[in-house]
Amino acid sequence: MSMFSTGILVLTSPLHTLPLRIAPVLSSAAQLVESTLYVHLHPGLNLGGGSQPRPVFIPPAVDLSTLITRLYSNAADVCGHLDVRVLLTNVRTHSATCSGTMIPSCPFPTPQPLSHSPDVVLTDFPLQDPGQSHQVKQCLQKYAGHCYVCSPSLPSVLLHPLLIKLQEKQEQLKEPEEKAEPLETYGDVVVGGTFDRLHGAHKTLLNISCLLANRRFLIGVCDQAMLKKKVLKELIQPYSLRVQRLQEFLQDIKPSLQVEVVPLDDPYGVSVVDPLLQCIVVSEETRRGGEAVNKKRTENGLPALVLHEIQLLKDAHHTETEEEKISSSSLRSRLLGTLITPPKDTSHLPPLPYVIGLTGGSGSGKSSIARQLEALGAVRIDCDKLGHEVYQPGTEACHKVLEEFGSDILNEDKTINRCALGRKVFGNQERLKALTDIVWPEIALLVKNRISQARDEGKQVCVVDAAVLLEAGWTHMVHEVWVTVIPEEEAVLRITQRDSLTTEEALRRLHSQWSNSKQVEHANVVLSTLWEPEVTRKQVLKAWNLLQKRIQQRQEGQ
Repeated sequence: MSMFSTGILVLTSPLHTLPLRIAPVLSSAAQLVESTLYVHLHPGLNLGGGSQPRPVFIPPAVDLSTLITRLYSNAADVCGHLDVRVLLTNVRTHSATCSGTMIPSCPFPTPQPLSHSPDVVLTDFPLQDPGQSHQVKQCLQKYAGHCYVCSPSLPSVLLHPLLIKLQEKQEQLKEPEEKAEPLETYGDVVVGGTFDRLHGAHKTLLNISCLLANRRFLIGVCDQAMLKKKVLKELIQPYSLRVQRLQEFLQDIKPSLQVEVVPLDDPYGVSVVDPLLQCIVVSEETRRGGEAVNKKRTENGLPALVLHEIQLLKDAHHTETEEEKISSSSLRSRLLGTLITPPKDTSHLPPLPYVIGLTGGSGSGKSSIARQLEALGAVRIDCDKLGHEVYQPGTEACHKVLEEFGSDILNEDKTINRCALGRKVFGNQERLKALTDIVWPEIALLVKNRISQARDEGKQVCVVDAAVLLEAGWTHMVHEVWVTVIPEEEAVLRITQRDSLTTEEALRRLHSQWSNSKQVEHANVVLSTLWEPEVTRKQVLKAWNLLQKRIQQRQEGQ
């Protein structure tokens, strides 16, 4: 069966039976949909009754909250590639106001536009009579068109043949003896977080917050000051992009809500000063933060917020170095070694050898990664060694440096004293530029010669190991830029131990270089040596294997 980019999954099973069905239903849907899967809940919907059913309001219930958590948890396990979104437009406490008048059972006065236009509508509706298949599909198509903006000829698919084995188990489930426990809702609800690369745990938090909120949903999104201690903070999406993704998600989920997104520069934000807020949604991990918010609100003469606690979602795919819960830091760590930005046009370069420009701040482990790539078969071009070569007596660069800085920088053997030269340029940007304007072009020539030599030898990959790759503007010589990053505190620790420098000297060295974030802006691939050597080795091997695939695809495409 052909694949569709975006689908709407209409779940018709009673709420108490859905937990058993969610995983196989999602798994079946994932065989047909490859990008975005919207989930519309209408327990008890009968698509085979002869008359055309209409959407109705369903009340927010504790079971519904539990189901949403289960759904996102299962989605992370069985169809992690899909952007799953549980739609809540038809979930409301009382009769809704439609076009200014009180009209019951009117969730969709007009079809709701979605940010991704649906290509297919799917359902778990159990078909009793195969002869009804065409009628049920038509009914489903019209139902979807009444709720959401989609093509009148939207294909409809009944997932029941894939779910038939569940029927017996479902029939064994007894009807719940008690009525569904209603969920307490509030006018104004607040949450806070980083919301980097929206994942299942974020969506659970946002969906349940939307269930709880009747009027306004306030979201504090961590900005600069709150990101300093985050793992791989350089890979966190820009604030504006995180906000845009949040707003798009919430507009799909519950467009009737008034959504306010504000930057979070401290752990409290507006939650401690907004008098209208009634509820804050937390997890067991952030509960203490919620309690701290209430303490501040009390100090400010404001009523305490109701703390609504949700479950953390377990990450079934986590590694030893990752958190057990679904988290953005784990997702960022999985980006290491992968192509995070496509290479720029390098048609001016010969296809082989494929040249990697490897760079990173002092102490980042760049050279150890270069040696690992060399062991895998790459030709390593060490620009630090080439830098020493250009200073040798008799070279063009040596002559120009002496002309610019004077003969008092010479040792007795007529070689340049690098320490004496360093003292002349230290802290003086103008003099430093005069030196690099002489030395960098000469090193670049040597790099080009080494690449040509590797080409003559039939080598496939070269790695240009260069601390100043970006500052020197050498990216025109390479097909891809790879950047190694580690936190500043770790870099300082390594530099002080390795080079016998003080903390202040190490910081001064680091601050004279491009920041990690600035380097990552230019990176196609990012690596980190923060963890154990074995973790780095696996990371490098992953990066190398993916590189080989890219080179092969490139050759096949020529």
